[in-house]
Amino acid sequence: MRALLLENIHPEATRLLEERSIKVSTASGAMDEDELIEALQGVDLLGIRSKTQLTARVFAETRLTAVGAFCIGTNQIDLDAASRAGTPVFNAPFSNTRSVVELAIAEIIAMARHLTDKNASLHAGVWDKSAKGSHEVRGRTLGIVGYGNIGSQLSVVAEALGMQVYFYDVVDKLALGNARRCDSLEELLSKVETVSLHVDGRPGNAGLFGAEQFDQMRPRSLFLNLCRGIVVDHEALRERLLSGHLAGAAVDVFPEEPKSAGDPFVSSLQGIPNVILTPHVGGSTEEAQIDIGRFVAGKLRDYAATGATVMSVNLPSVQIDDQVPHARILHLHRNVPGVLARLNTVLGSHQVNIDRQVLSTRGELGYVVTDVASPLPAPMIEELLALPETVRLTTIGC
Repeated sequence: MRALLLENIHPEATRLLEERSIKVSTASGAMDEDELIEALQGVDLLGIRSKTQLTARVFAETRLTAVGAFCIGTNQIDLDAASRAGTPVFNAPFSNTRSVVELAIAEIIAMARHLTDKNASLHAGVWDKSAKGSHEVRGRTLGIVGYGNIGSQLSVVAEALGMQVYFYDVVDKLALGNARRCDSLEELLSKVETVSLHVDGRPGNAGLFGAEQFDQMRPRSLFLNLCRGIVVDHEALRERLLSGHLAGAAVDVFPEEPKSAGDPFVSSLQGIPNVILTPHVGGSTEEAQIDIGRFVAGKLRDYAATGATVMSVNLPSVQIDDQVPHARILHLHRNVPGVLARLNTVLGSHQVNIDRQVLSTRGELGYVVTDVASPLPAPMIEELLALPETVRLTTIGC
């Protein structure tokens, strides 16, 4: 098998894949649609991060066995197209949680103490030893918008520093520690002095935070966005910073980001005092990248070797043994009544006995893994492929 890993995925992923005799090619940057389709000819496994866009056309014009998103989000991937192609997508929903939380905490403290301004003054040769405008974070109120893996852990760490935490989420979530749930975003904004966004990149969240929401924030509040660039109106944020309504902001994600390291970057937030801009590095620590490399590469490797789809974001989840007996049939199909019976009828008509069979469904798809102790006749495989419900058929062994 062949794998292509883009966007500087950690070498640990290459090592794990090559251990299973998978030939790995790498590239440092993202690719546009045409480049990607050309590069994927003959490639079975693809690894990307957040910049590469996997469109319906990419899936239609390639034959990917599996895709690994070496990050948390998968909004850069057309998951419906991946499902129609029978291509499982895996991500790393937990691996860089701590890294993002630590950056958020560091930025809250840096803004509260005006460390960026102090640093700039001293580099310019100005000794500005003053406590004016500098505050401890202990006792201050933090509002977290989005209480998922990152938001909830930020809640715990912030509370350990003595902050009072409020959160808002459209889904009913269990509050950790002494965090308090707000019934609306408006309620949260009226209560807190610091707001940190941790929502996902679904289209419905585009423009979630704009002029109306900034105006509802308390004067001289701090604002952080370490989730998705499309969530925030940067022009509205700039206006509130320049007017003094907001005392500081930290932004790690942008509506449009350069494809590769070293490419030029322009933002309307550049040059504003007490604004921290970082190049989408919330999860970019050595520890997080190693863990992401291991986790996602392990999922790709396991699927290629055994057909296991545990924690796939788009296909039914099937956990199966690592040891493939004589042969294994992986049948992804439309989830309609009678498919399993028809599949087994085909096997029985070719005198193929079933050792073990596991079926799982998810929405419009079903996935059945069948272990057999005999060779797989070519006419039988052709009949399975010809079933009208078949989306994808893969065999392991012979």
